[in-house]
Amino acid sequence: MAVNLTNATDALKTYYLDAIAEQLDKGINPFYAAIEKSENDVWGKEVKKLVTYGVNGGIGAGAEDGELPTASGALYKEFTSTLKNLYGTIEISDKAVRASANNAGAFVNLLTAEMESLIRSAKYNFGRMLFGDGKGILATVQNIVSGKITVDSAVALAENMRIEFLDEDGDSLATPVVRRITAVDRNANTVSVDGVVLNTTAVPAGSLIALYGAADREITGLKAIFDNSSIYGLSKSSNPWLKPYDAADVGDLEKMDIQLAIDKIEEASGGTVNMIICSWGVRRAIQKLFAEKSVVLDSAELAGGYRAITYNGIPIVADRFCDKGTMYLLNTNDFTLHQLCDWQWMESDDGSILRQVPGKPVYTATLVKYAELMCNRPCGQGRLTGITEA
Repeated sequence: MAVNLTNATDALKTYYLDAIAEQLDKGINPFYAAIEKSENDVWGKEVKKLVTYGVNGGIGAGAEDGELPTASGALYKEFTSTLKNLYGTIEISDKAVRASANNAGAFVNLLTAEMESLIRSAKYNFGRMLFGDGKGILATVQNIVSGKITVDSAVALAENMRIEFLDEDGDSLATPVVRRITAVDRNANTVSVDGVVLNTTAVPAGSLIALYGAADREITGLKAIFDNSSIYGLSKSSNPWLKPYDAADVGDLEKMDIQLAIDKIEEASGGTVNMIICSWGVRRAIQKLFAEKSVVLDSAELAGGYRAITYNGIPIVADRFCDKGTMYLLNTNDFTLHQLCDWQWMESDDGSILRQVPGKPVYTATLVKYAELMCNRPCGQGRLTGITEA
């Protein structure tokens, strides 16, 4: 069968889309695989979710012939946030299409390679966003020497990322600087970029690095629950019930640090901690702690096929995007990814997915998802920071 853009479009719609959605729903990380994905509470371009806090005031005890408790309904607040626009784009040259026009197998290999690259990038960026605060900041510039940029952490940076440099407030620099990353040294926390060699005059120390066009446009990740002064349109100072458990400067980890956090979280929220997420070094510290006490940690299989060690039945998962020295104690049942729809291809009026880039001999296709992550019980989550890593 001859290959053309029509049957390529059909393949993207009928074969690749379901495979991509399945891999992105289950393959990003254990936390994302565990949380609910729902189209409920989506109103136009926003997510509006009614949540309760406190207890129903109409419950009580009384005398056998006394007055009944006065009715008092539950307390409600509305969480509001904007759906975030998440995109992934593939690109295929006209030359590649024509070269495989009479070889369906070659064209399938071409599409498959593009899909695998897209999935890897989507997993990377979506996994990163889950641990962010929605601001989209990847790193902070510390110094630039001979064009090599030293940052506070290069964990969230990767080769071929298109990035922009922002000032300390997250606004564009007086002279905008947009580059593509050519090399990352995660051990030295240094980055190299294309174009004219940069210096601290063009990009001062303290400047922020963001994915191009994504600043303040990413989903509201875990860090927002703990670091932001407001969340989902509500001030934490005016609504103390929004505040999670947050212990800093933990130092050498002890078993009681973990148990105290779990007890405080469950006491405050009435919920149950069912997942612990930490950095690689913190997981090693946990393993070292229990090994020294001759305690063997059990393991469990999680949603998505992941395996993890457990503490009192709670899975402990390490993630590369979790900040060093940090541990999150979460109730995944309190989280929902609200979405307008699952991953879909952007289509033109005639239903085509692959479109020629104006003025260029290449075709592109764009995957899209409109979604926002919400936690309906922030007080049911916890964080330990400043843990000494092993």
